[in-house]
Amino acid sequence: MKKFFAVLLTLAILSTLFAGCGSESSQPSTAAPTEASAQPASGDAKEITIEYWQYAYESKVKLVDELIPEFEAANPGVKVVHKTFPYADYEQKLAAELAAAATTGEGPNIINMFYGWVPKYVKSGVLSSLPESFAKDIEENFTPMAQINKIEGEYYTIPTAVRATALFFNKTLLDEAGIAIEDIPTELMAWAQMASDLAKWNGDTLEVAGCTWQPDGQYHSWVRPVLMTQFGGTPLSEDGKTASWNSPECLEAFKFFVGLNTDLKVGVKNFYTDDVTAFSSGKAYFHVDGSYRLGTLRSSVSDFEWGVMELPAYNGNKGSFGSFWTNGITALTQSDPDKYDASLKFLEFLASEKVMERWTEEVGEIGARKSIADNETFQSDPTLKPFLSALEYATSYFYVDESADRQIMLDAIDEVVLNGKDPETALNEANTKVQALLDEFWLD
Repeated sequence: MKKFFAVLLTLAILSTLFAGCGSESSQPSTAAPTEASAQPASGDAKEITIEYWQYAYESKVKLVDELIPEFEAANPGVKVVHKTFPYADYEQKLAAELAAAATTGEGPNIINMFYGWVPKYVKSGVLSSLPESFAKDIEENFTPMAQINKIEGEYYTIPTAVRATALFFNKTLLDEAGIAIEDIPTELMAWAQMASDLAKWNGDTLEVAGCTWQPDGQYHSWVRPVLMTQFGGTPLSEDGKTASWNSPECLEAFKFFVGLNTDLKVGVKNFYTDDVTAFSSGKAYFHVDGSYRLGTLRSSVSDFEWGVMELPAYNGNKGSFGSFWTNGITALTQSDPDKYDASLKFLEFLASEKVMERWTEEVGEIGARKSIADNETFQSDPTLKPFLSALEYATSYFYVDESADRQIMLDAIDEVVLNGKDPETALNEANTKVQALLDEFWLD
């Protein structure tokens, strides 16, 4: 049995031990079946039920709940049960269920997962490879970042949408400060100085952030691969086997990021709970985030004007983090040909251009097909266009274990900001840890 499978089993045990913690909030929500889907299939045909799992992000859950009856109507005899879980619990819940499935033969049929989780799930044998027709579609018609999860010549997942990161700004606050949108610097250092000048402090208490600063939000992904790449570094080799976080270029990028907090004091961790809350509460001039935030801000912010622009460039080098959540069929599903066939049909449906158009409009994530980025309607949306432009240069990062990789970076940041460790020492230690992670993964 492969090493990671043991990790999955461990997570399964841990999830049982701690089942009492927040158990009510972690109960899955299930989409109510429509009248049509609730009826048995006509004739002698049996009803086939498949489970689709994703984490509970409001706009995504709402849209999938709307899409399922459409799919069921087009596929009589197939019922899709939609289960969602709080983000904080989702990966652990997923790992536990996939581990348990090895003995029970039961569990989710289609899972939505962060692209950075895919390599470890493939290595553990819990995902089914996709047919060649899916691979051909991805390589011919999808944005290139979707190809990062091609593992040993095969695809195991297919995304509905992709993400890029950009710079959100509070136009109302900027107007009050006498700053026009066209006067916001597009060069990184000048922008950082503006954010520092705009930050409002009352002694040691931050009242309004020049820019949110939340490493455990999207900001750790801004460090790598965006800033490290913009500064001329290569945090990870092309084959995904060698880490160079501590190269001179990557070190300068790391120093810049921690300096936003320690020297320029643009913002602090956990300001107004977190970065998203701070910005949506009107307490930050700038905020780095993904396109998926559009849907939330459009529905929740009404007391100030906001907008989006591309992230500032460094020495002419533009940067953005390209990422996505992606859908795959679990290996256990292959034992039931009917469920496997139904699951393939549902994946095709989620990867259709029609669904991607709605996903772009209602969630804010950008449909993964190249045709979506070229859509004139989306190109004319001033809040969406910066993300569409960023797709042209966005950089993805190959994770062998996203959660472990993320924690290594967060620990390095904390060592500098909280414990006063020298940035070079902290990054050297982090690079050693992430290299060990890579070595373990690639060891046969």
